[in-house]
Amino acid sequence: MASSIQILSKTTVFPATKSTLPDLKLSVSDLPMLSCHYIQKGNLFTRPPISIPDLIFLLKCGLSRVLTHFPPLAGRLTTDSHGYVYITCNDAGVKFVHANASHLSVSDVTSPVHVPDCVKGFFTFDRTVSYDGHFKPNLAVQVTELKDGVFIGFSVNHAVVDGTSLWNFINTFAEVCRGAKLVSKPPSFVRDSALISSACLKLPAGGPKVTFDEHAPLSERIFSFSRESILKLKSRTNNRKRLNFYGDCEINVKQMKDRIKISDDRVTALFGKLLRNAVVLKEETVPEPEISSFQSLCALLWRAVTRARKFPNSKTTTFRMAVNCRHRLKPELETFYFGNAIQSIPTYATAGDVLSHDLKWCAEQLNKNVLSHDDTMVCRFVKNWESDPRCFPLGNFDGAMLTMGSSPRFPMFDNDFGWGKPVAVRSGRANKFDGKISAFPGREGGGSVDLEVVLSPETMAGIESDPEFMQYVSGGC
Repeated sequence: MASSIQILSKTTVFPATKSTLPDLKLSVSDLPMLSCHYIQKGNLFTRPPISIPDLIFLLKCGLSRVLTHFPPLAGRLTTDSHGYVYITCNDAGVKFVHANASHLSVSDVTSPVHVPDCVKGFFTFDRTVSYDGHFKPNLAVQVTELKDGVFIGFSVNHAVVDGTSLWNFINTFAEVCRGAKLVSKPPSFVRDSALISSACLKLPAGGPKVTFDEHAPLSERIFSFSRESILKLKSRTNNRKRLNFYGDCEINVKQMKDRIKISDDRVTALFGKLLRNAVVLKEETVPEPEISSFQSLCALLWRAVTRARKFPNSKTTTFRMAVNCRHRLKPELETFYFGNAIQSIPTYATAGDVLSHDLKWCAEQLNKNVLSHDDTMVCRFVKNWESDPRCFPLGNFDGAMLTMGSSPRFPMFDNDFGWGKPVAVRSGRANKFDGKISAFPGREGGGSVDLEVVLSPETMAGIESDPEFMQYVSGGC
């Protein structure tokens, strides 16, 4: 199906004005991504009320203008004589592709239970490794006509952007296409934080390769969770009620008097010592950290996948979560710092512990790790990387890993190019392996979440028949 998409034109779009930005050194969050594929994310829209030629003209003009605010995307990677890698903002331009898939409708993309293969054809630079930004554009935009809609797909060098930077660019692009003269959220290109290091990443001749099997059979599905379902799940993991010892004793006294024929005095005597020594808890709740909706959802998935993989109890499982470090560093980075400012936090637990404890326990393990990831921990990660500079080992190496990327907080449905908000978010083939999960906000908003889940076909079938998991899925059992 992907191969039936017809490429109508390929052009290079240049920034409307020349860049004055100096070379930007890749940080310790950027460099590990050189072995990852370009990020491939995009939006599905209903058909715009203008002709396709006019749409292509609008998007090209808007892209040219927005690139003046995001010069690194129109640049290339360079490596100096010492081995340090930079983004050279040389206005070399980005790739723009116009494609046709008029045999496909919006429902062909959104209706199937599993994500159809045709989606992979909506993106350029398929399986392109980010190191290739040395001789390929850092960005490619593909606009694909459908029978009743259009898909705008972005393929972006992962050593240049993370999700925060990418969606700020996409939304700014849409803002410019709607006619904005000034952008509302300009990116920051400051390079003076703890993420900028003197350590040098030694790369093999020809550049690094991806660290996972790109051709393994996989099953991919979007699981949707409504606001109501998420709130129910969060309430379950934040059930902090503990025994009110004194009150419970009073109930037991009454029950005893009702059930056995002895005097009030005798019952009181039996419980007297207990009552006199009881610790009175004035509050039913204790000040535990709140477990977020997202952590609750991650815990639910962790349990379902662990059950489906049928591990022995002693098998160690890993749940990795990508966290934004912008607000964790001291001093904080700008909200729209441009580049990667993420670290991957692993949480470990045996399969026996994941399945023998309740959902709250699993969520608590994730919550503890996220809460503890402060400035000190961010800097510790940096120091550890500096002692052994390396690319990020993306994959599922022992068969027991889950890797959560993206975020339901990203404004993926805020990008209105002039004819309405998107119908759906989809991603390409990039960086997908057994256990790769991406979180998107639900289209209806209000805290709803979509999980793009990529698993082996056997594991996918297992979670699709998992009652604990599917009870929270919209349309699930």
